Amino acid sequence: MDEVSTTLPANLATATFAFGDPESVIDRRDLPQYFEVWRNTNWYHPPLPMVRLAQVFRMSPHHSSAIALKVNQLLSHQTPTRWLSKNDFERFALDFLQMGNGYLERVPNMAGGLLRAAFSPARHTRRGVDPDVFWFVENGIAQDHRFEPGTVYQLQQPDVAQEVYGVPEWIAALQSGLLNESATMFRRRYYLNGAHAGFVFHLTDTLISQEVVDQLVEKFKSAKGVGNFKNLFLYTPGGKKDGVQIHPIADVAAKDEFLNIKNISRDDLLAAHRVPPQLIGIIPQNSGGFGSVTEALDAFMRLEIVPIMGRMLQMNEWFGVEVLRFQPYTMSNGDQLNPDGTITTAASLRRA
Repeated sequence: MDEVSTTLPANLATATFAFGDPESVIDRRDLPQYFEVWRNTNWYHPPLPMVRLAQVFRMSPHHSSAIALKVNQLLSHQTPTRWLSKNDFERFALDFLQMGNGYLERVPNMAGGLLRAAFSPARHTRRGVDPDVFWFVENGIAQDHRFEPGTVYQLQQPDVAQEVYGVPEWIAALQSGLLNESATMFRRRYYLNGAHAGFVFHLTDTLISQEVVDQLVEKFKSAKGVGNFKNLFLYTPGGKKDGVQIHPIADVAAKDEFLNIKNISRDDLLAAHRVPPQLIGIIPQNSGGFGSVTEALDAFMRLEIVPIMGRMLQMNEWFGVEVLRFQPYTMSNGDQLNPDGTITTAASLRRA
């Protein structure tokens, strides 16, 4: 920003100050420094703290709702198999979408074959320095557990900076989500506090006695907490037109800014998740609305959910059996959208 100069009274010197320089998102001191992976004695540290990623899951209703929508769509089209239960798959899908990494452990049967695919939380699972070895890390609470080599399947959200771990694709909207949360918390504290400096009460009427002035001061002091937002009546017979003035500071502007922050940060999150607003309960601000919900769901399934299905189905090749299976999605026009992205027309289904 430009420097700001403030001219003070003659008996004081002129004060000049400057705000901090603009900082870029590619500043080497900020977030991208975490995109490099450091190795421990036995395993690699993730590029982003998994504990923090888990904490920001509920930073904004738009973020957690978008993640939940994708998980619900995947879960509703999953066909449980003898190897992968709905519970394990739901946790796996949630970790993959929120943390950028999903893990399943190959649990063998007595004959050495596959008994089941068990979920392993991404918050505690680490990629080992040795090939095909993963570790379960308790963050110093207990001794790290070493999985048998070749028994843990990892599905990662690819990142251009490294290949050991995945990075959530919504990470570009992380700051917007945190800003949304901060705006809500600030506004909540504002109402709970009740001591709002929203205006300057300027009193110059000489007809008002000191006793009345003291009473006004006490009224303002008591109008906080539970007693805030009370109306105040002032009667000055014979007073001048401008004897009492109220100068707002930033109350109205703060309300507008709060709405702008909430709306803009919400739009950033929806853009990062590529979720149609009508699917997660966003109320339209225009009279025309958002359009057909069924058409939006069709596009969302085709452009977003089916590609995620395709990535997850790669685990079947790793496990050697059909651990994961999805049902086709029936579109609003009767066509059938298959998990591999192909479409079977309604006419073909009728002939079959």
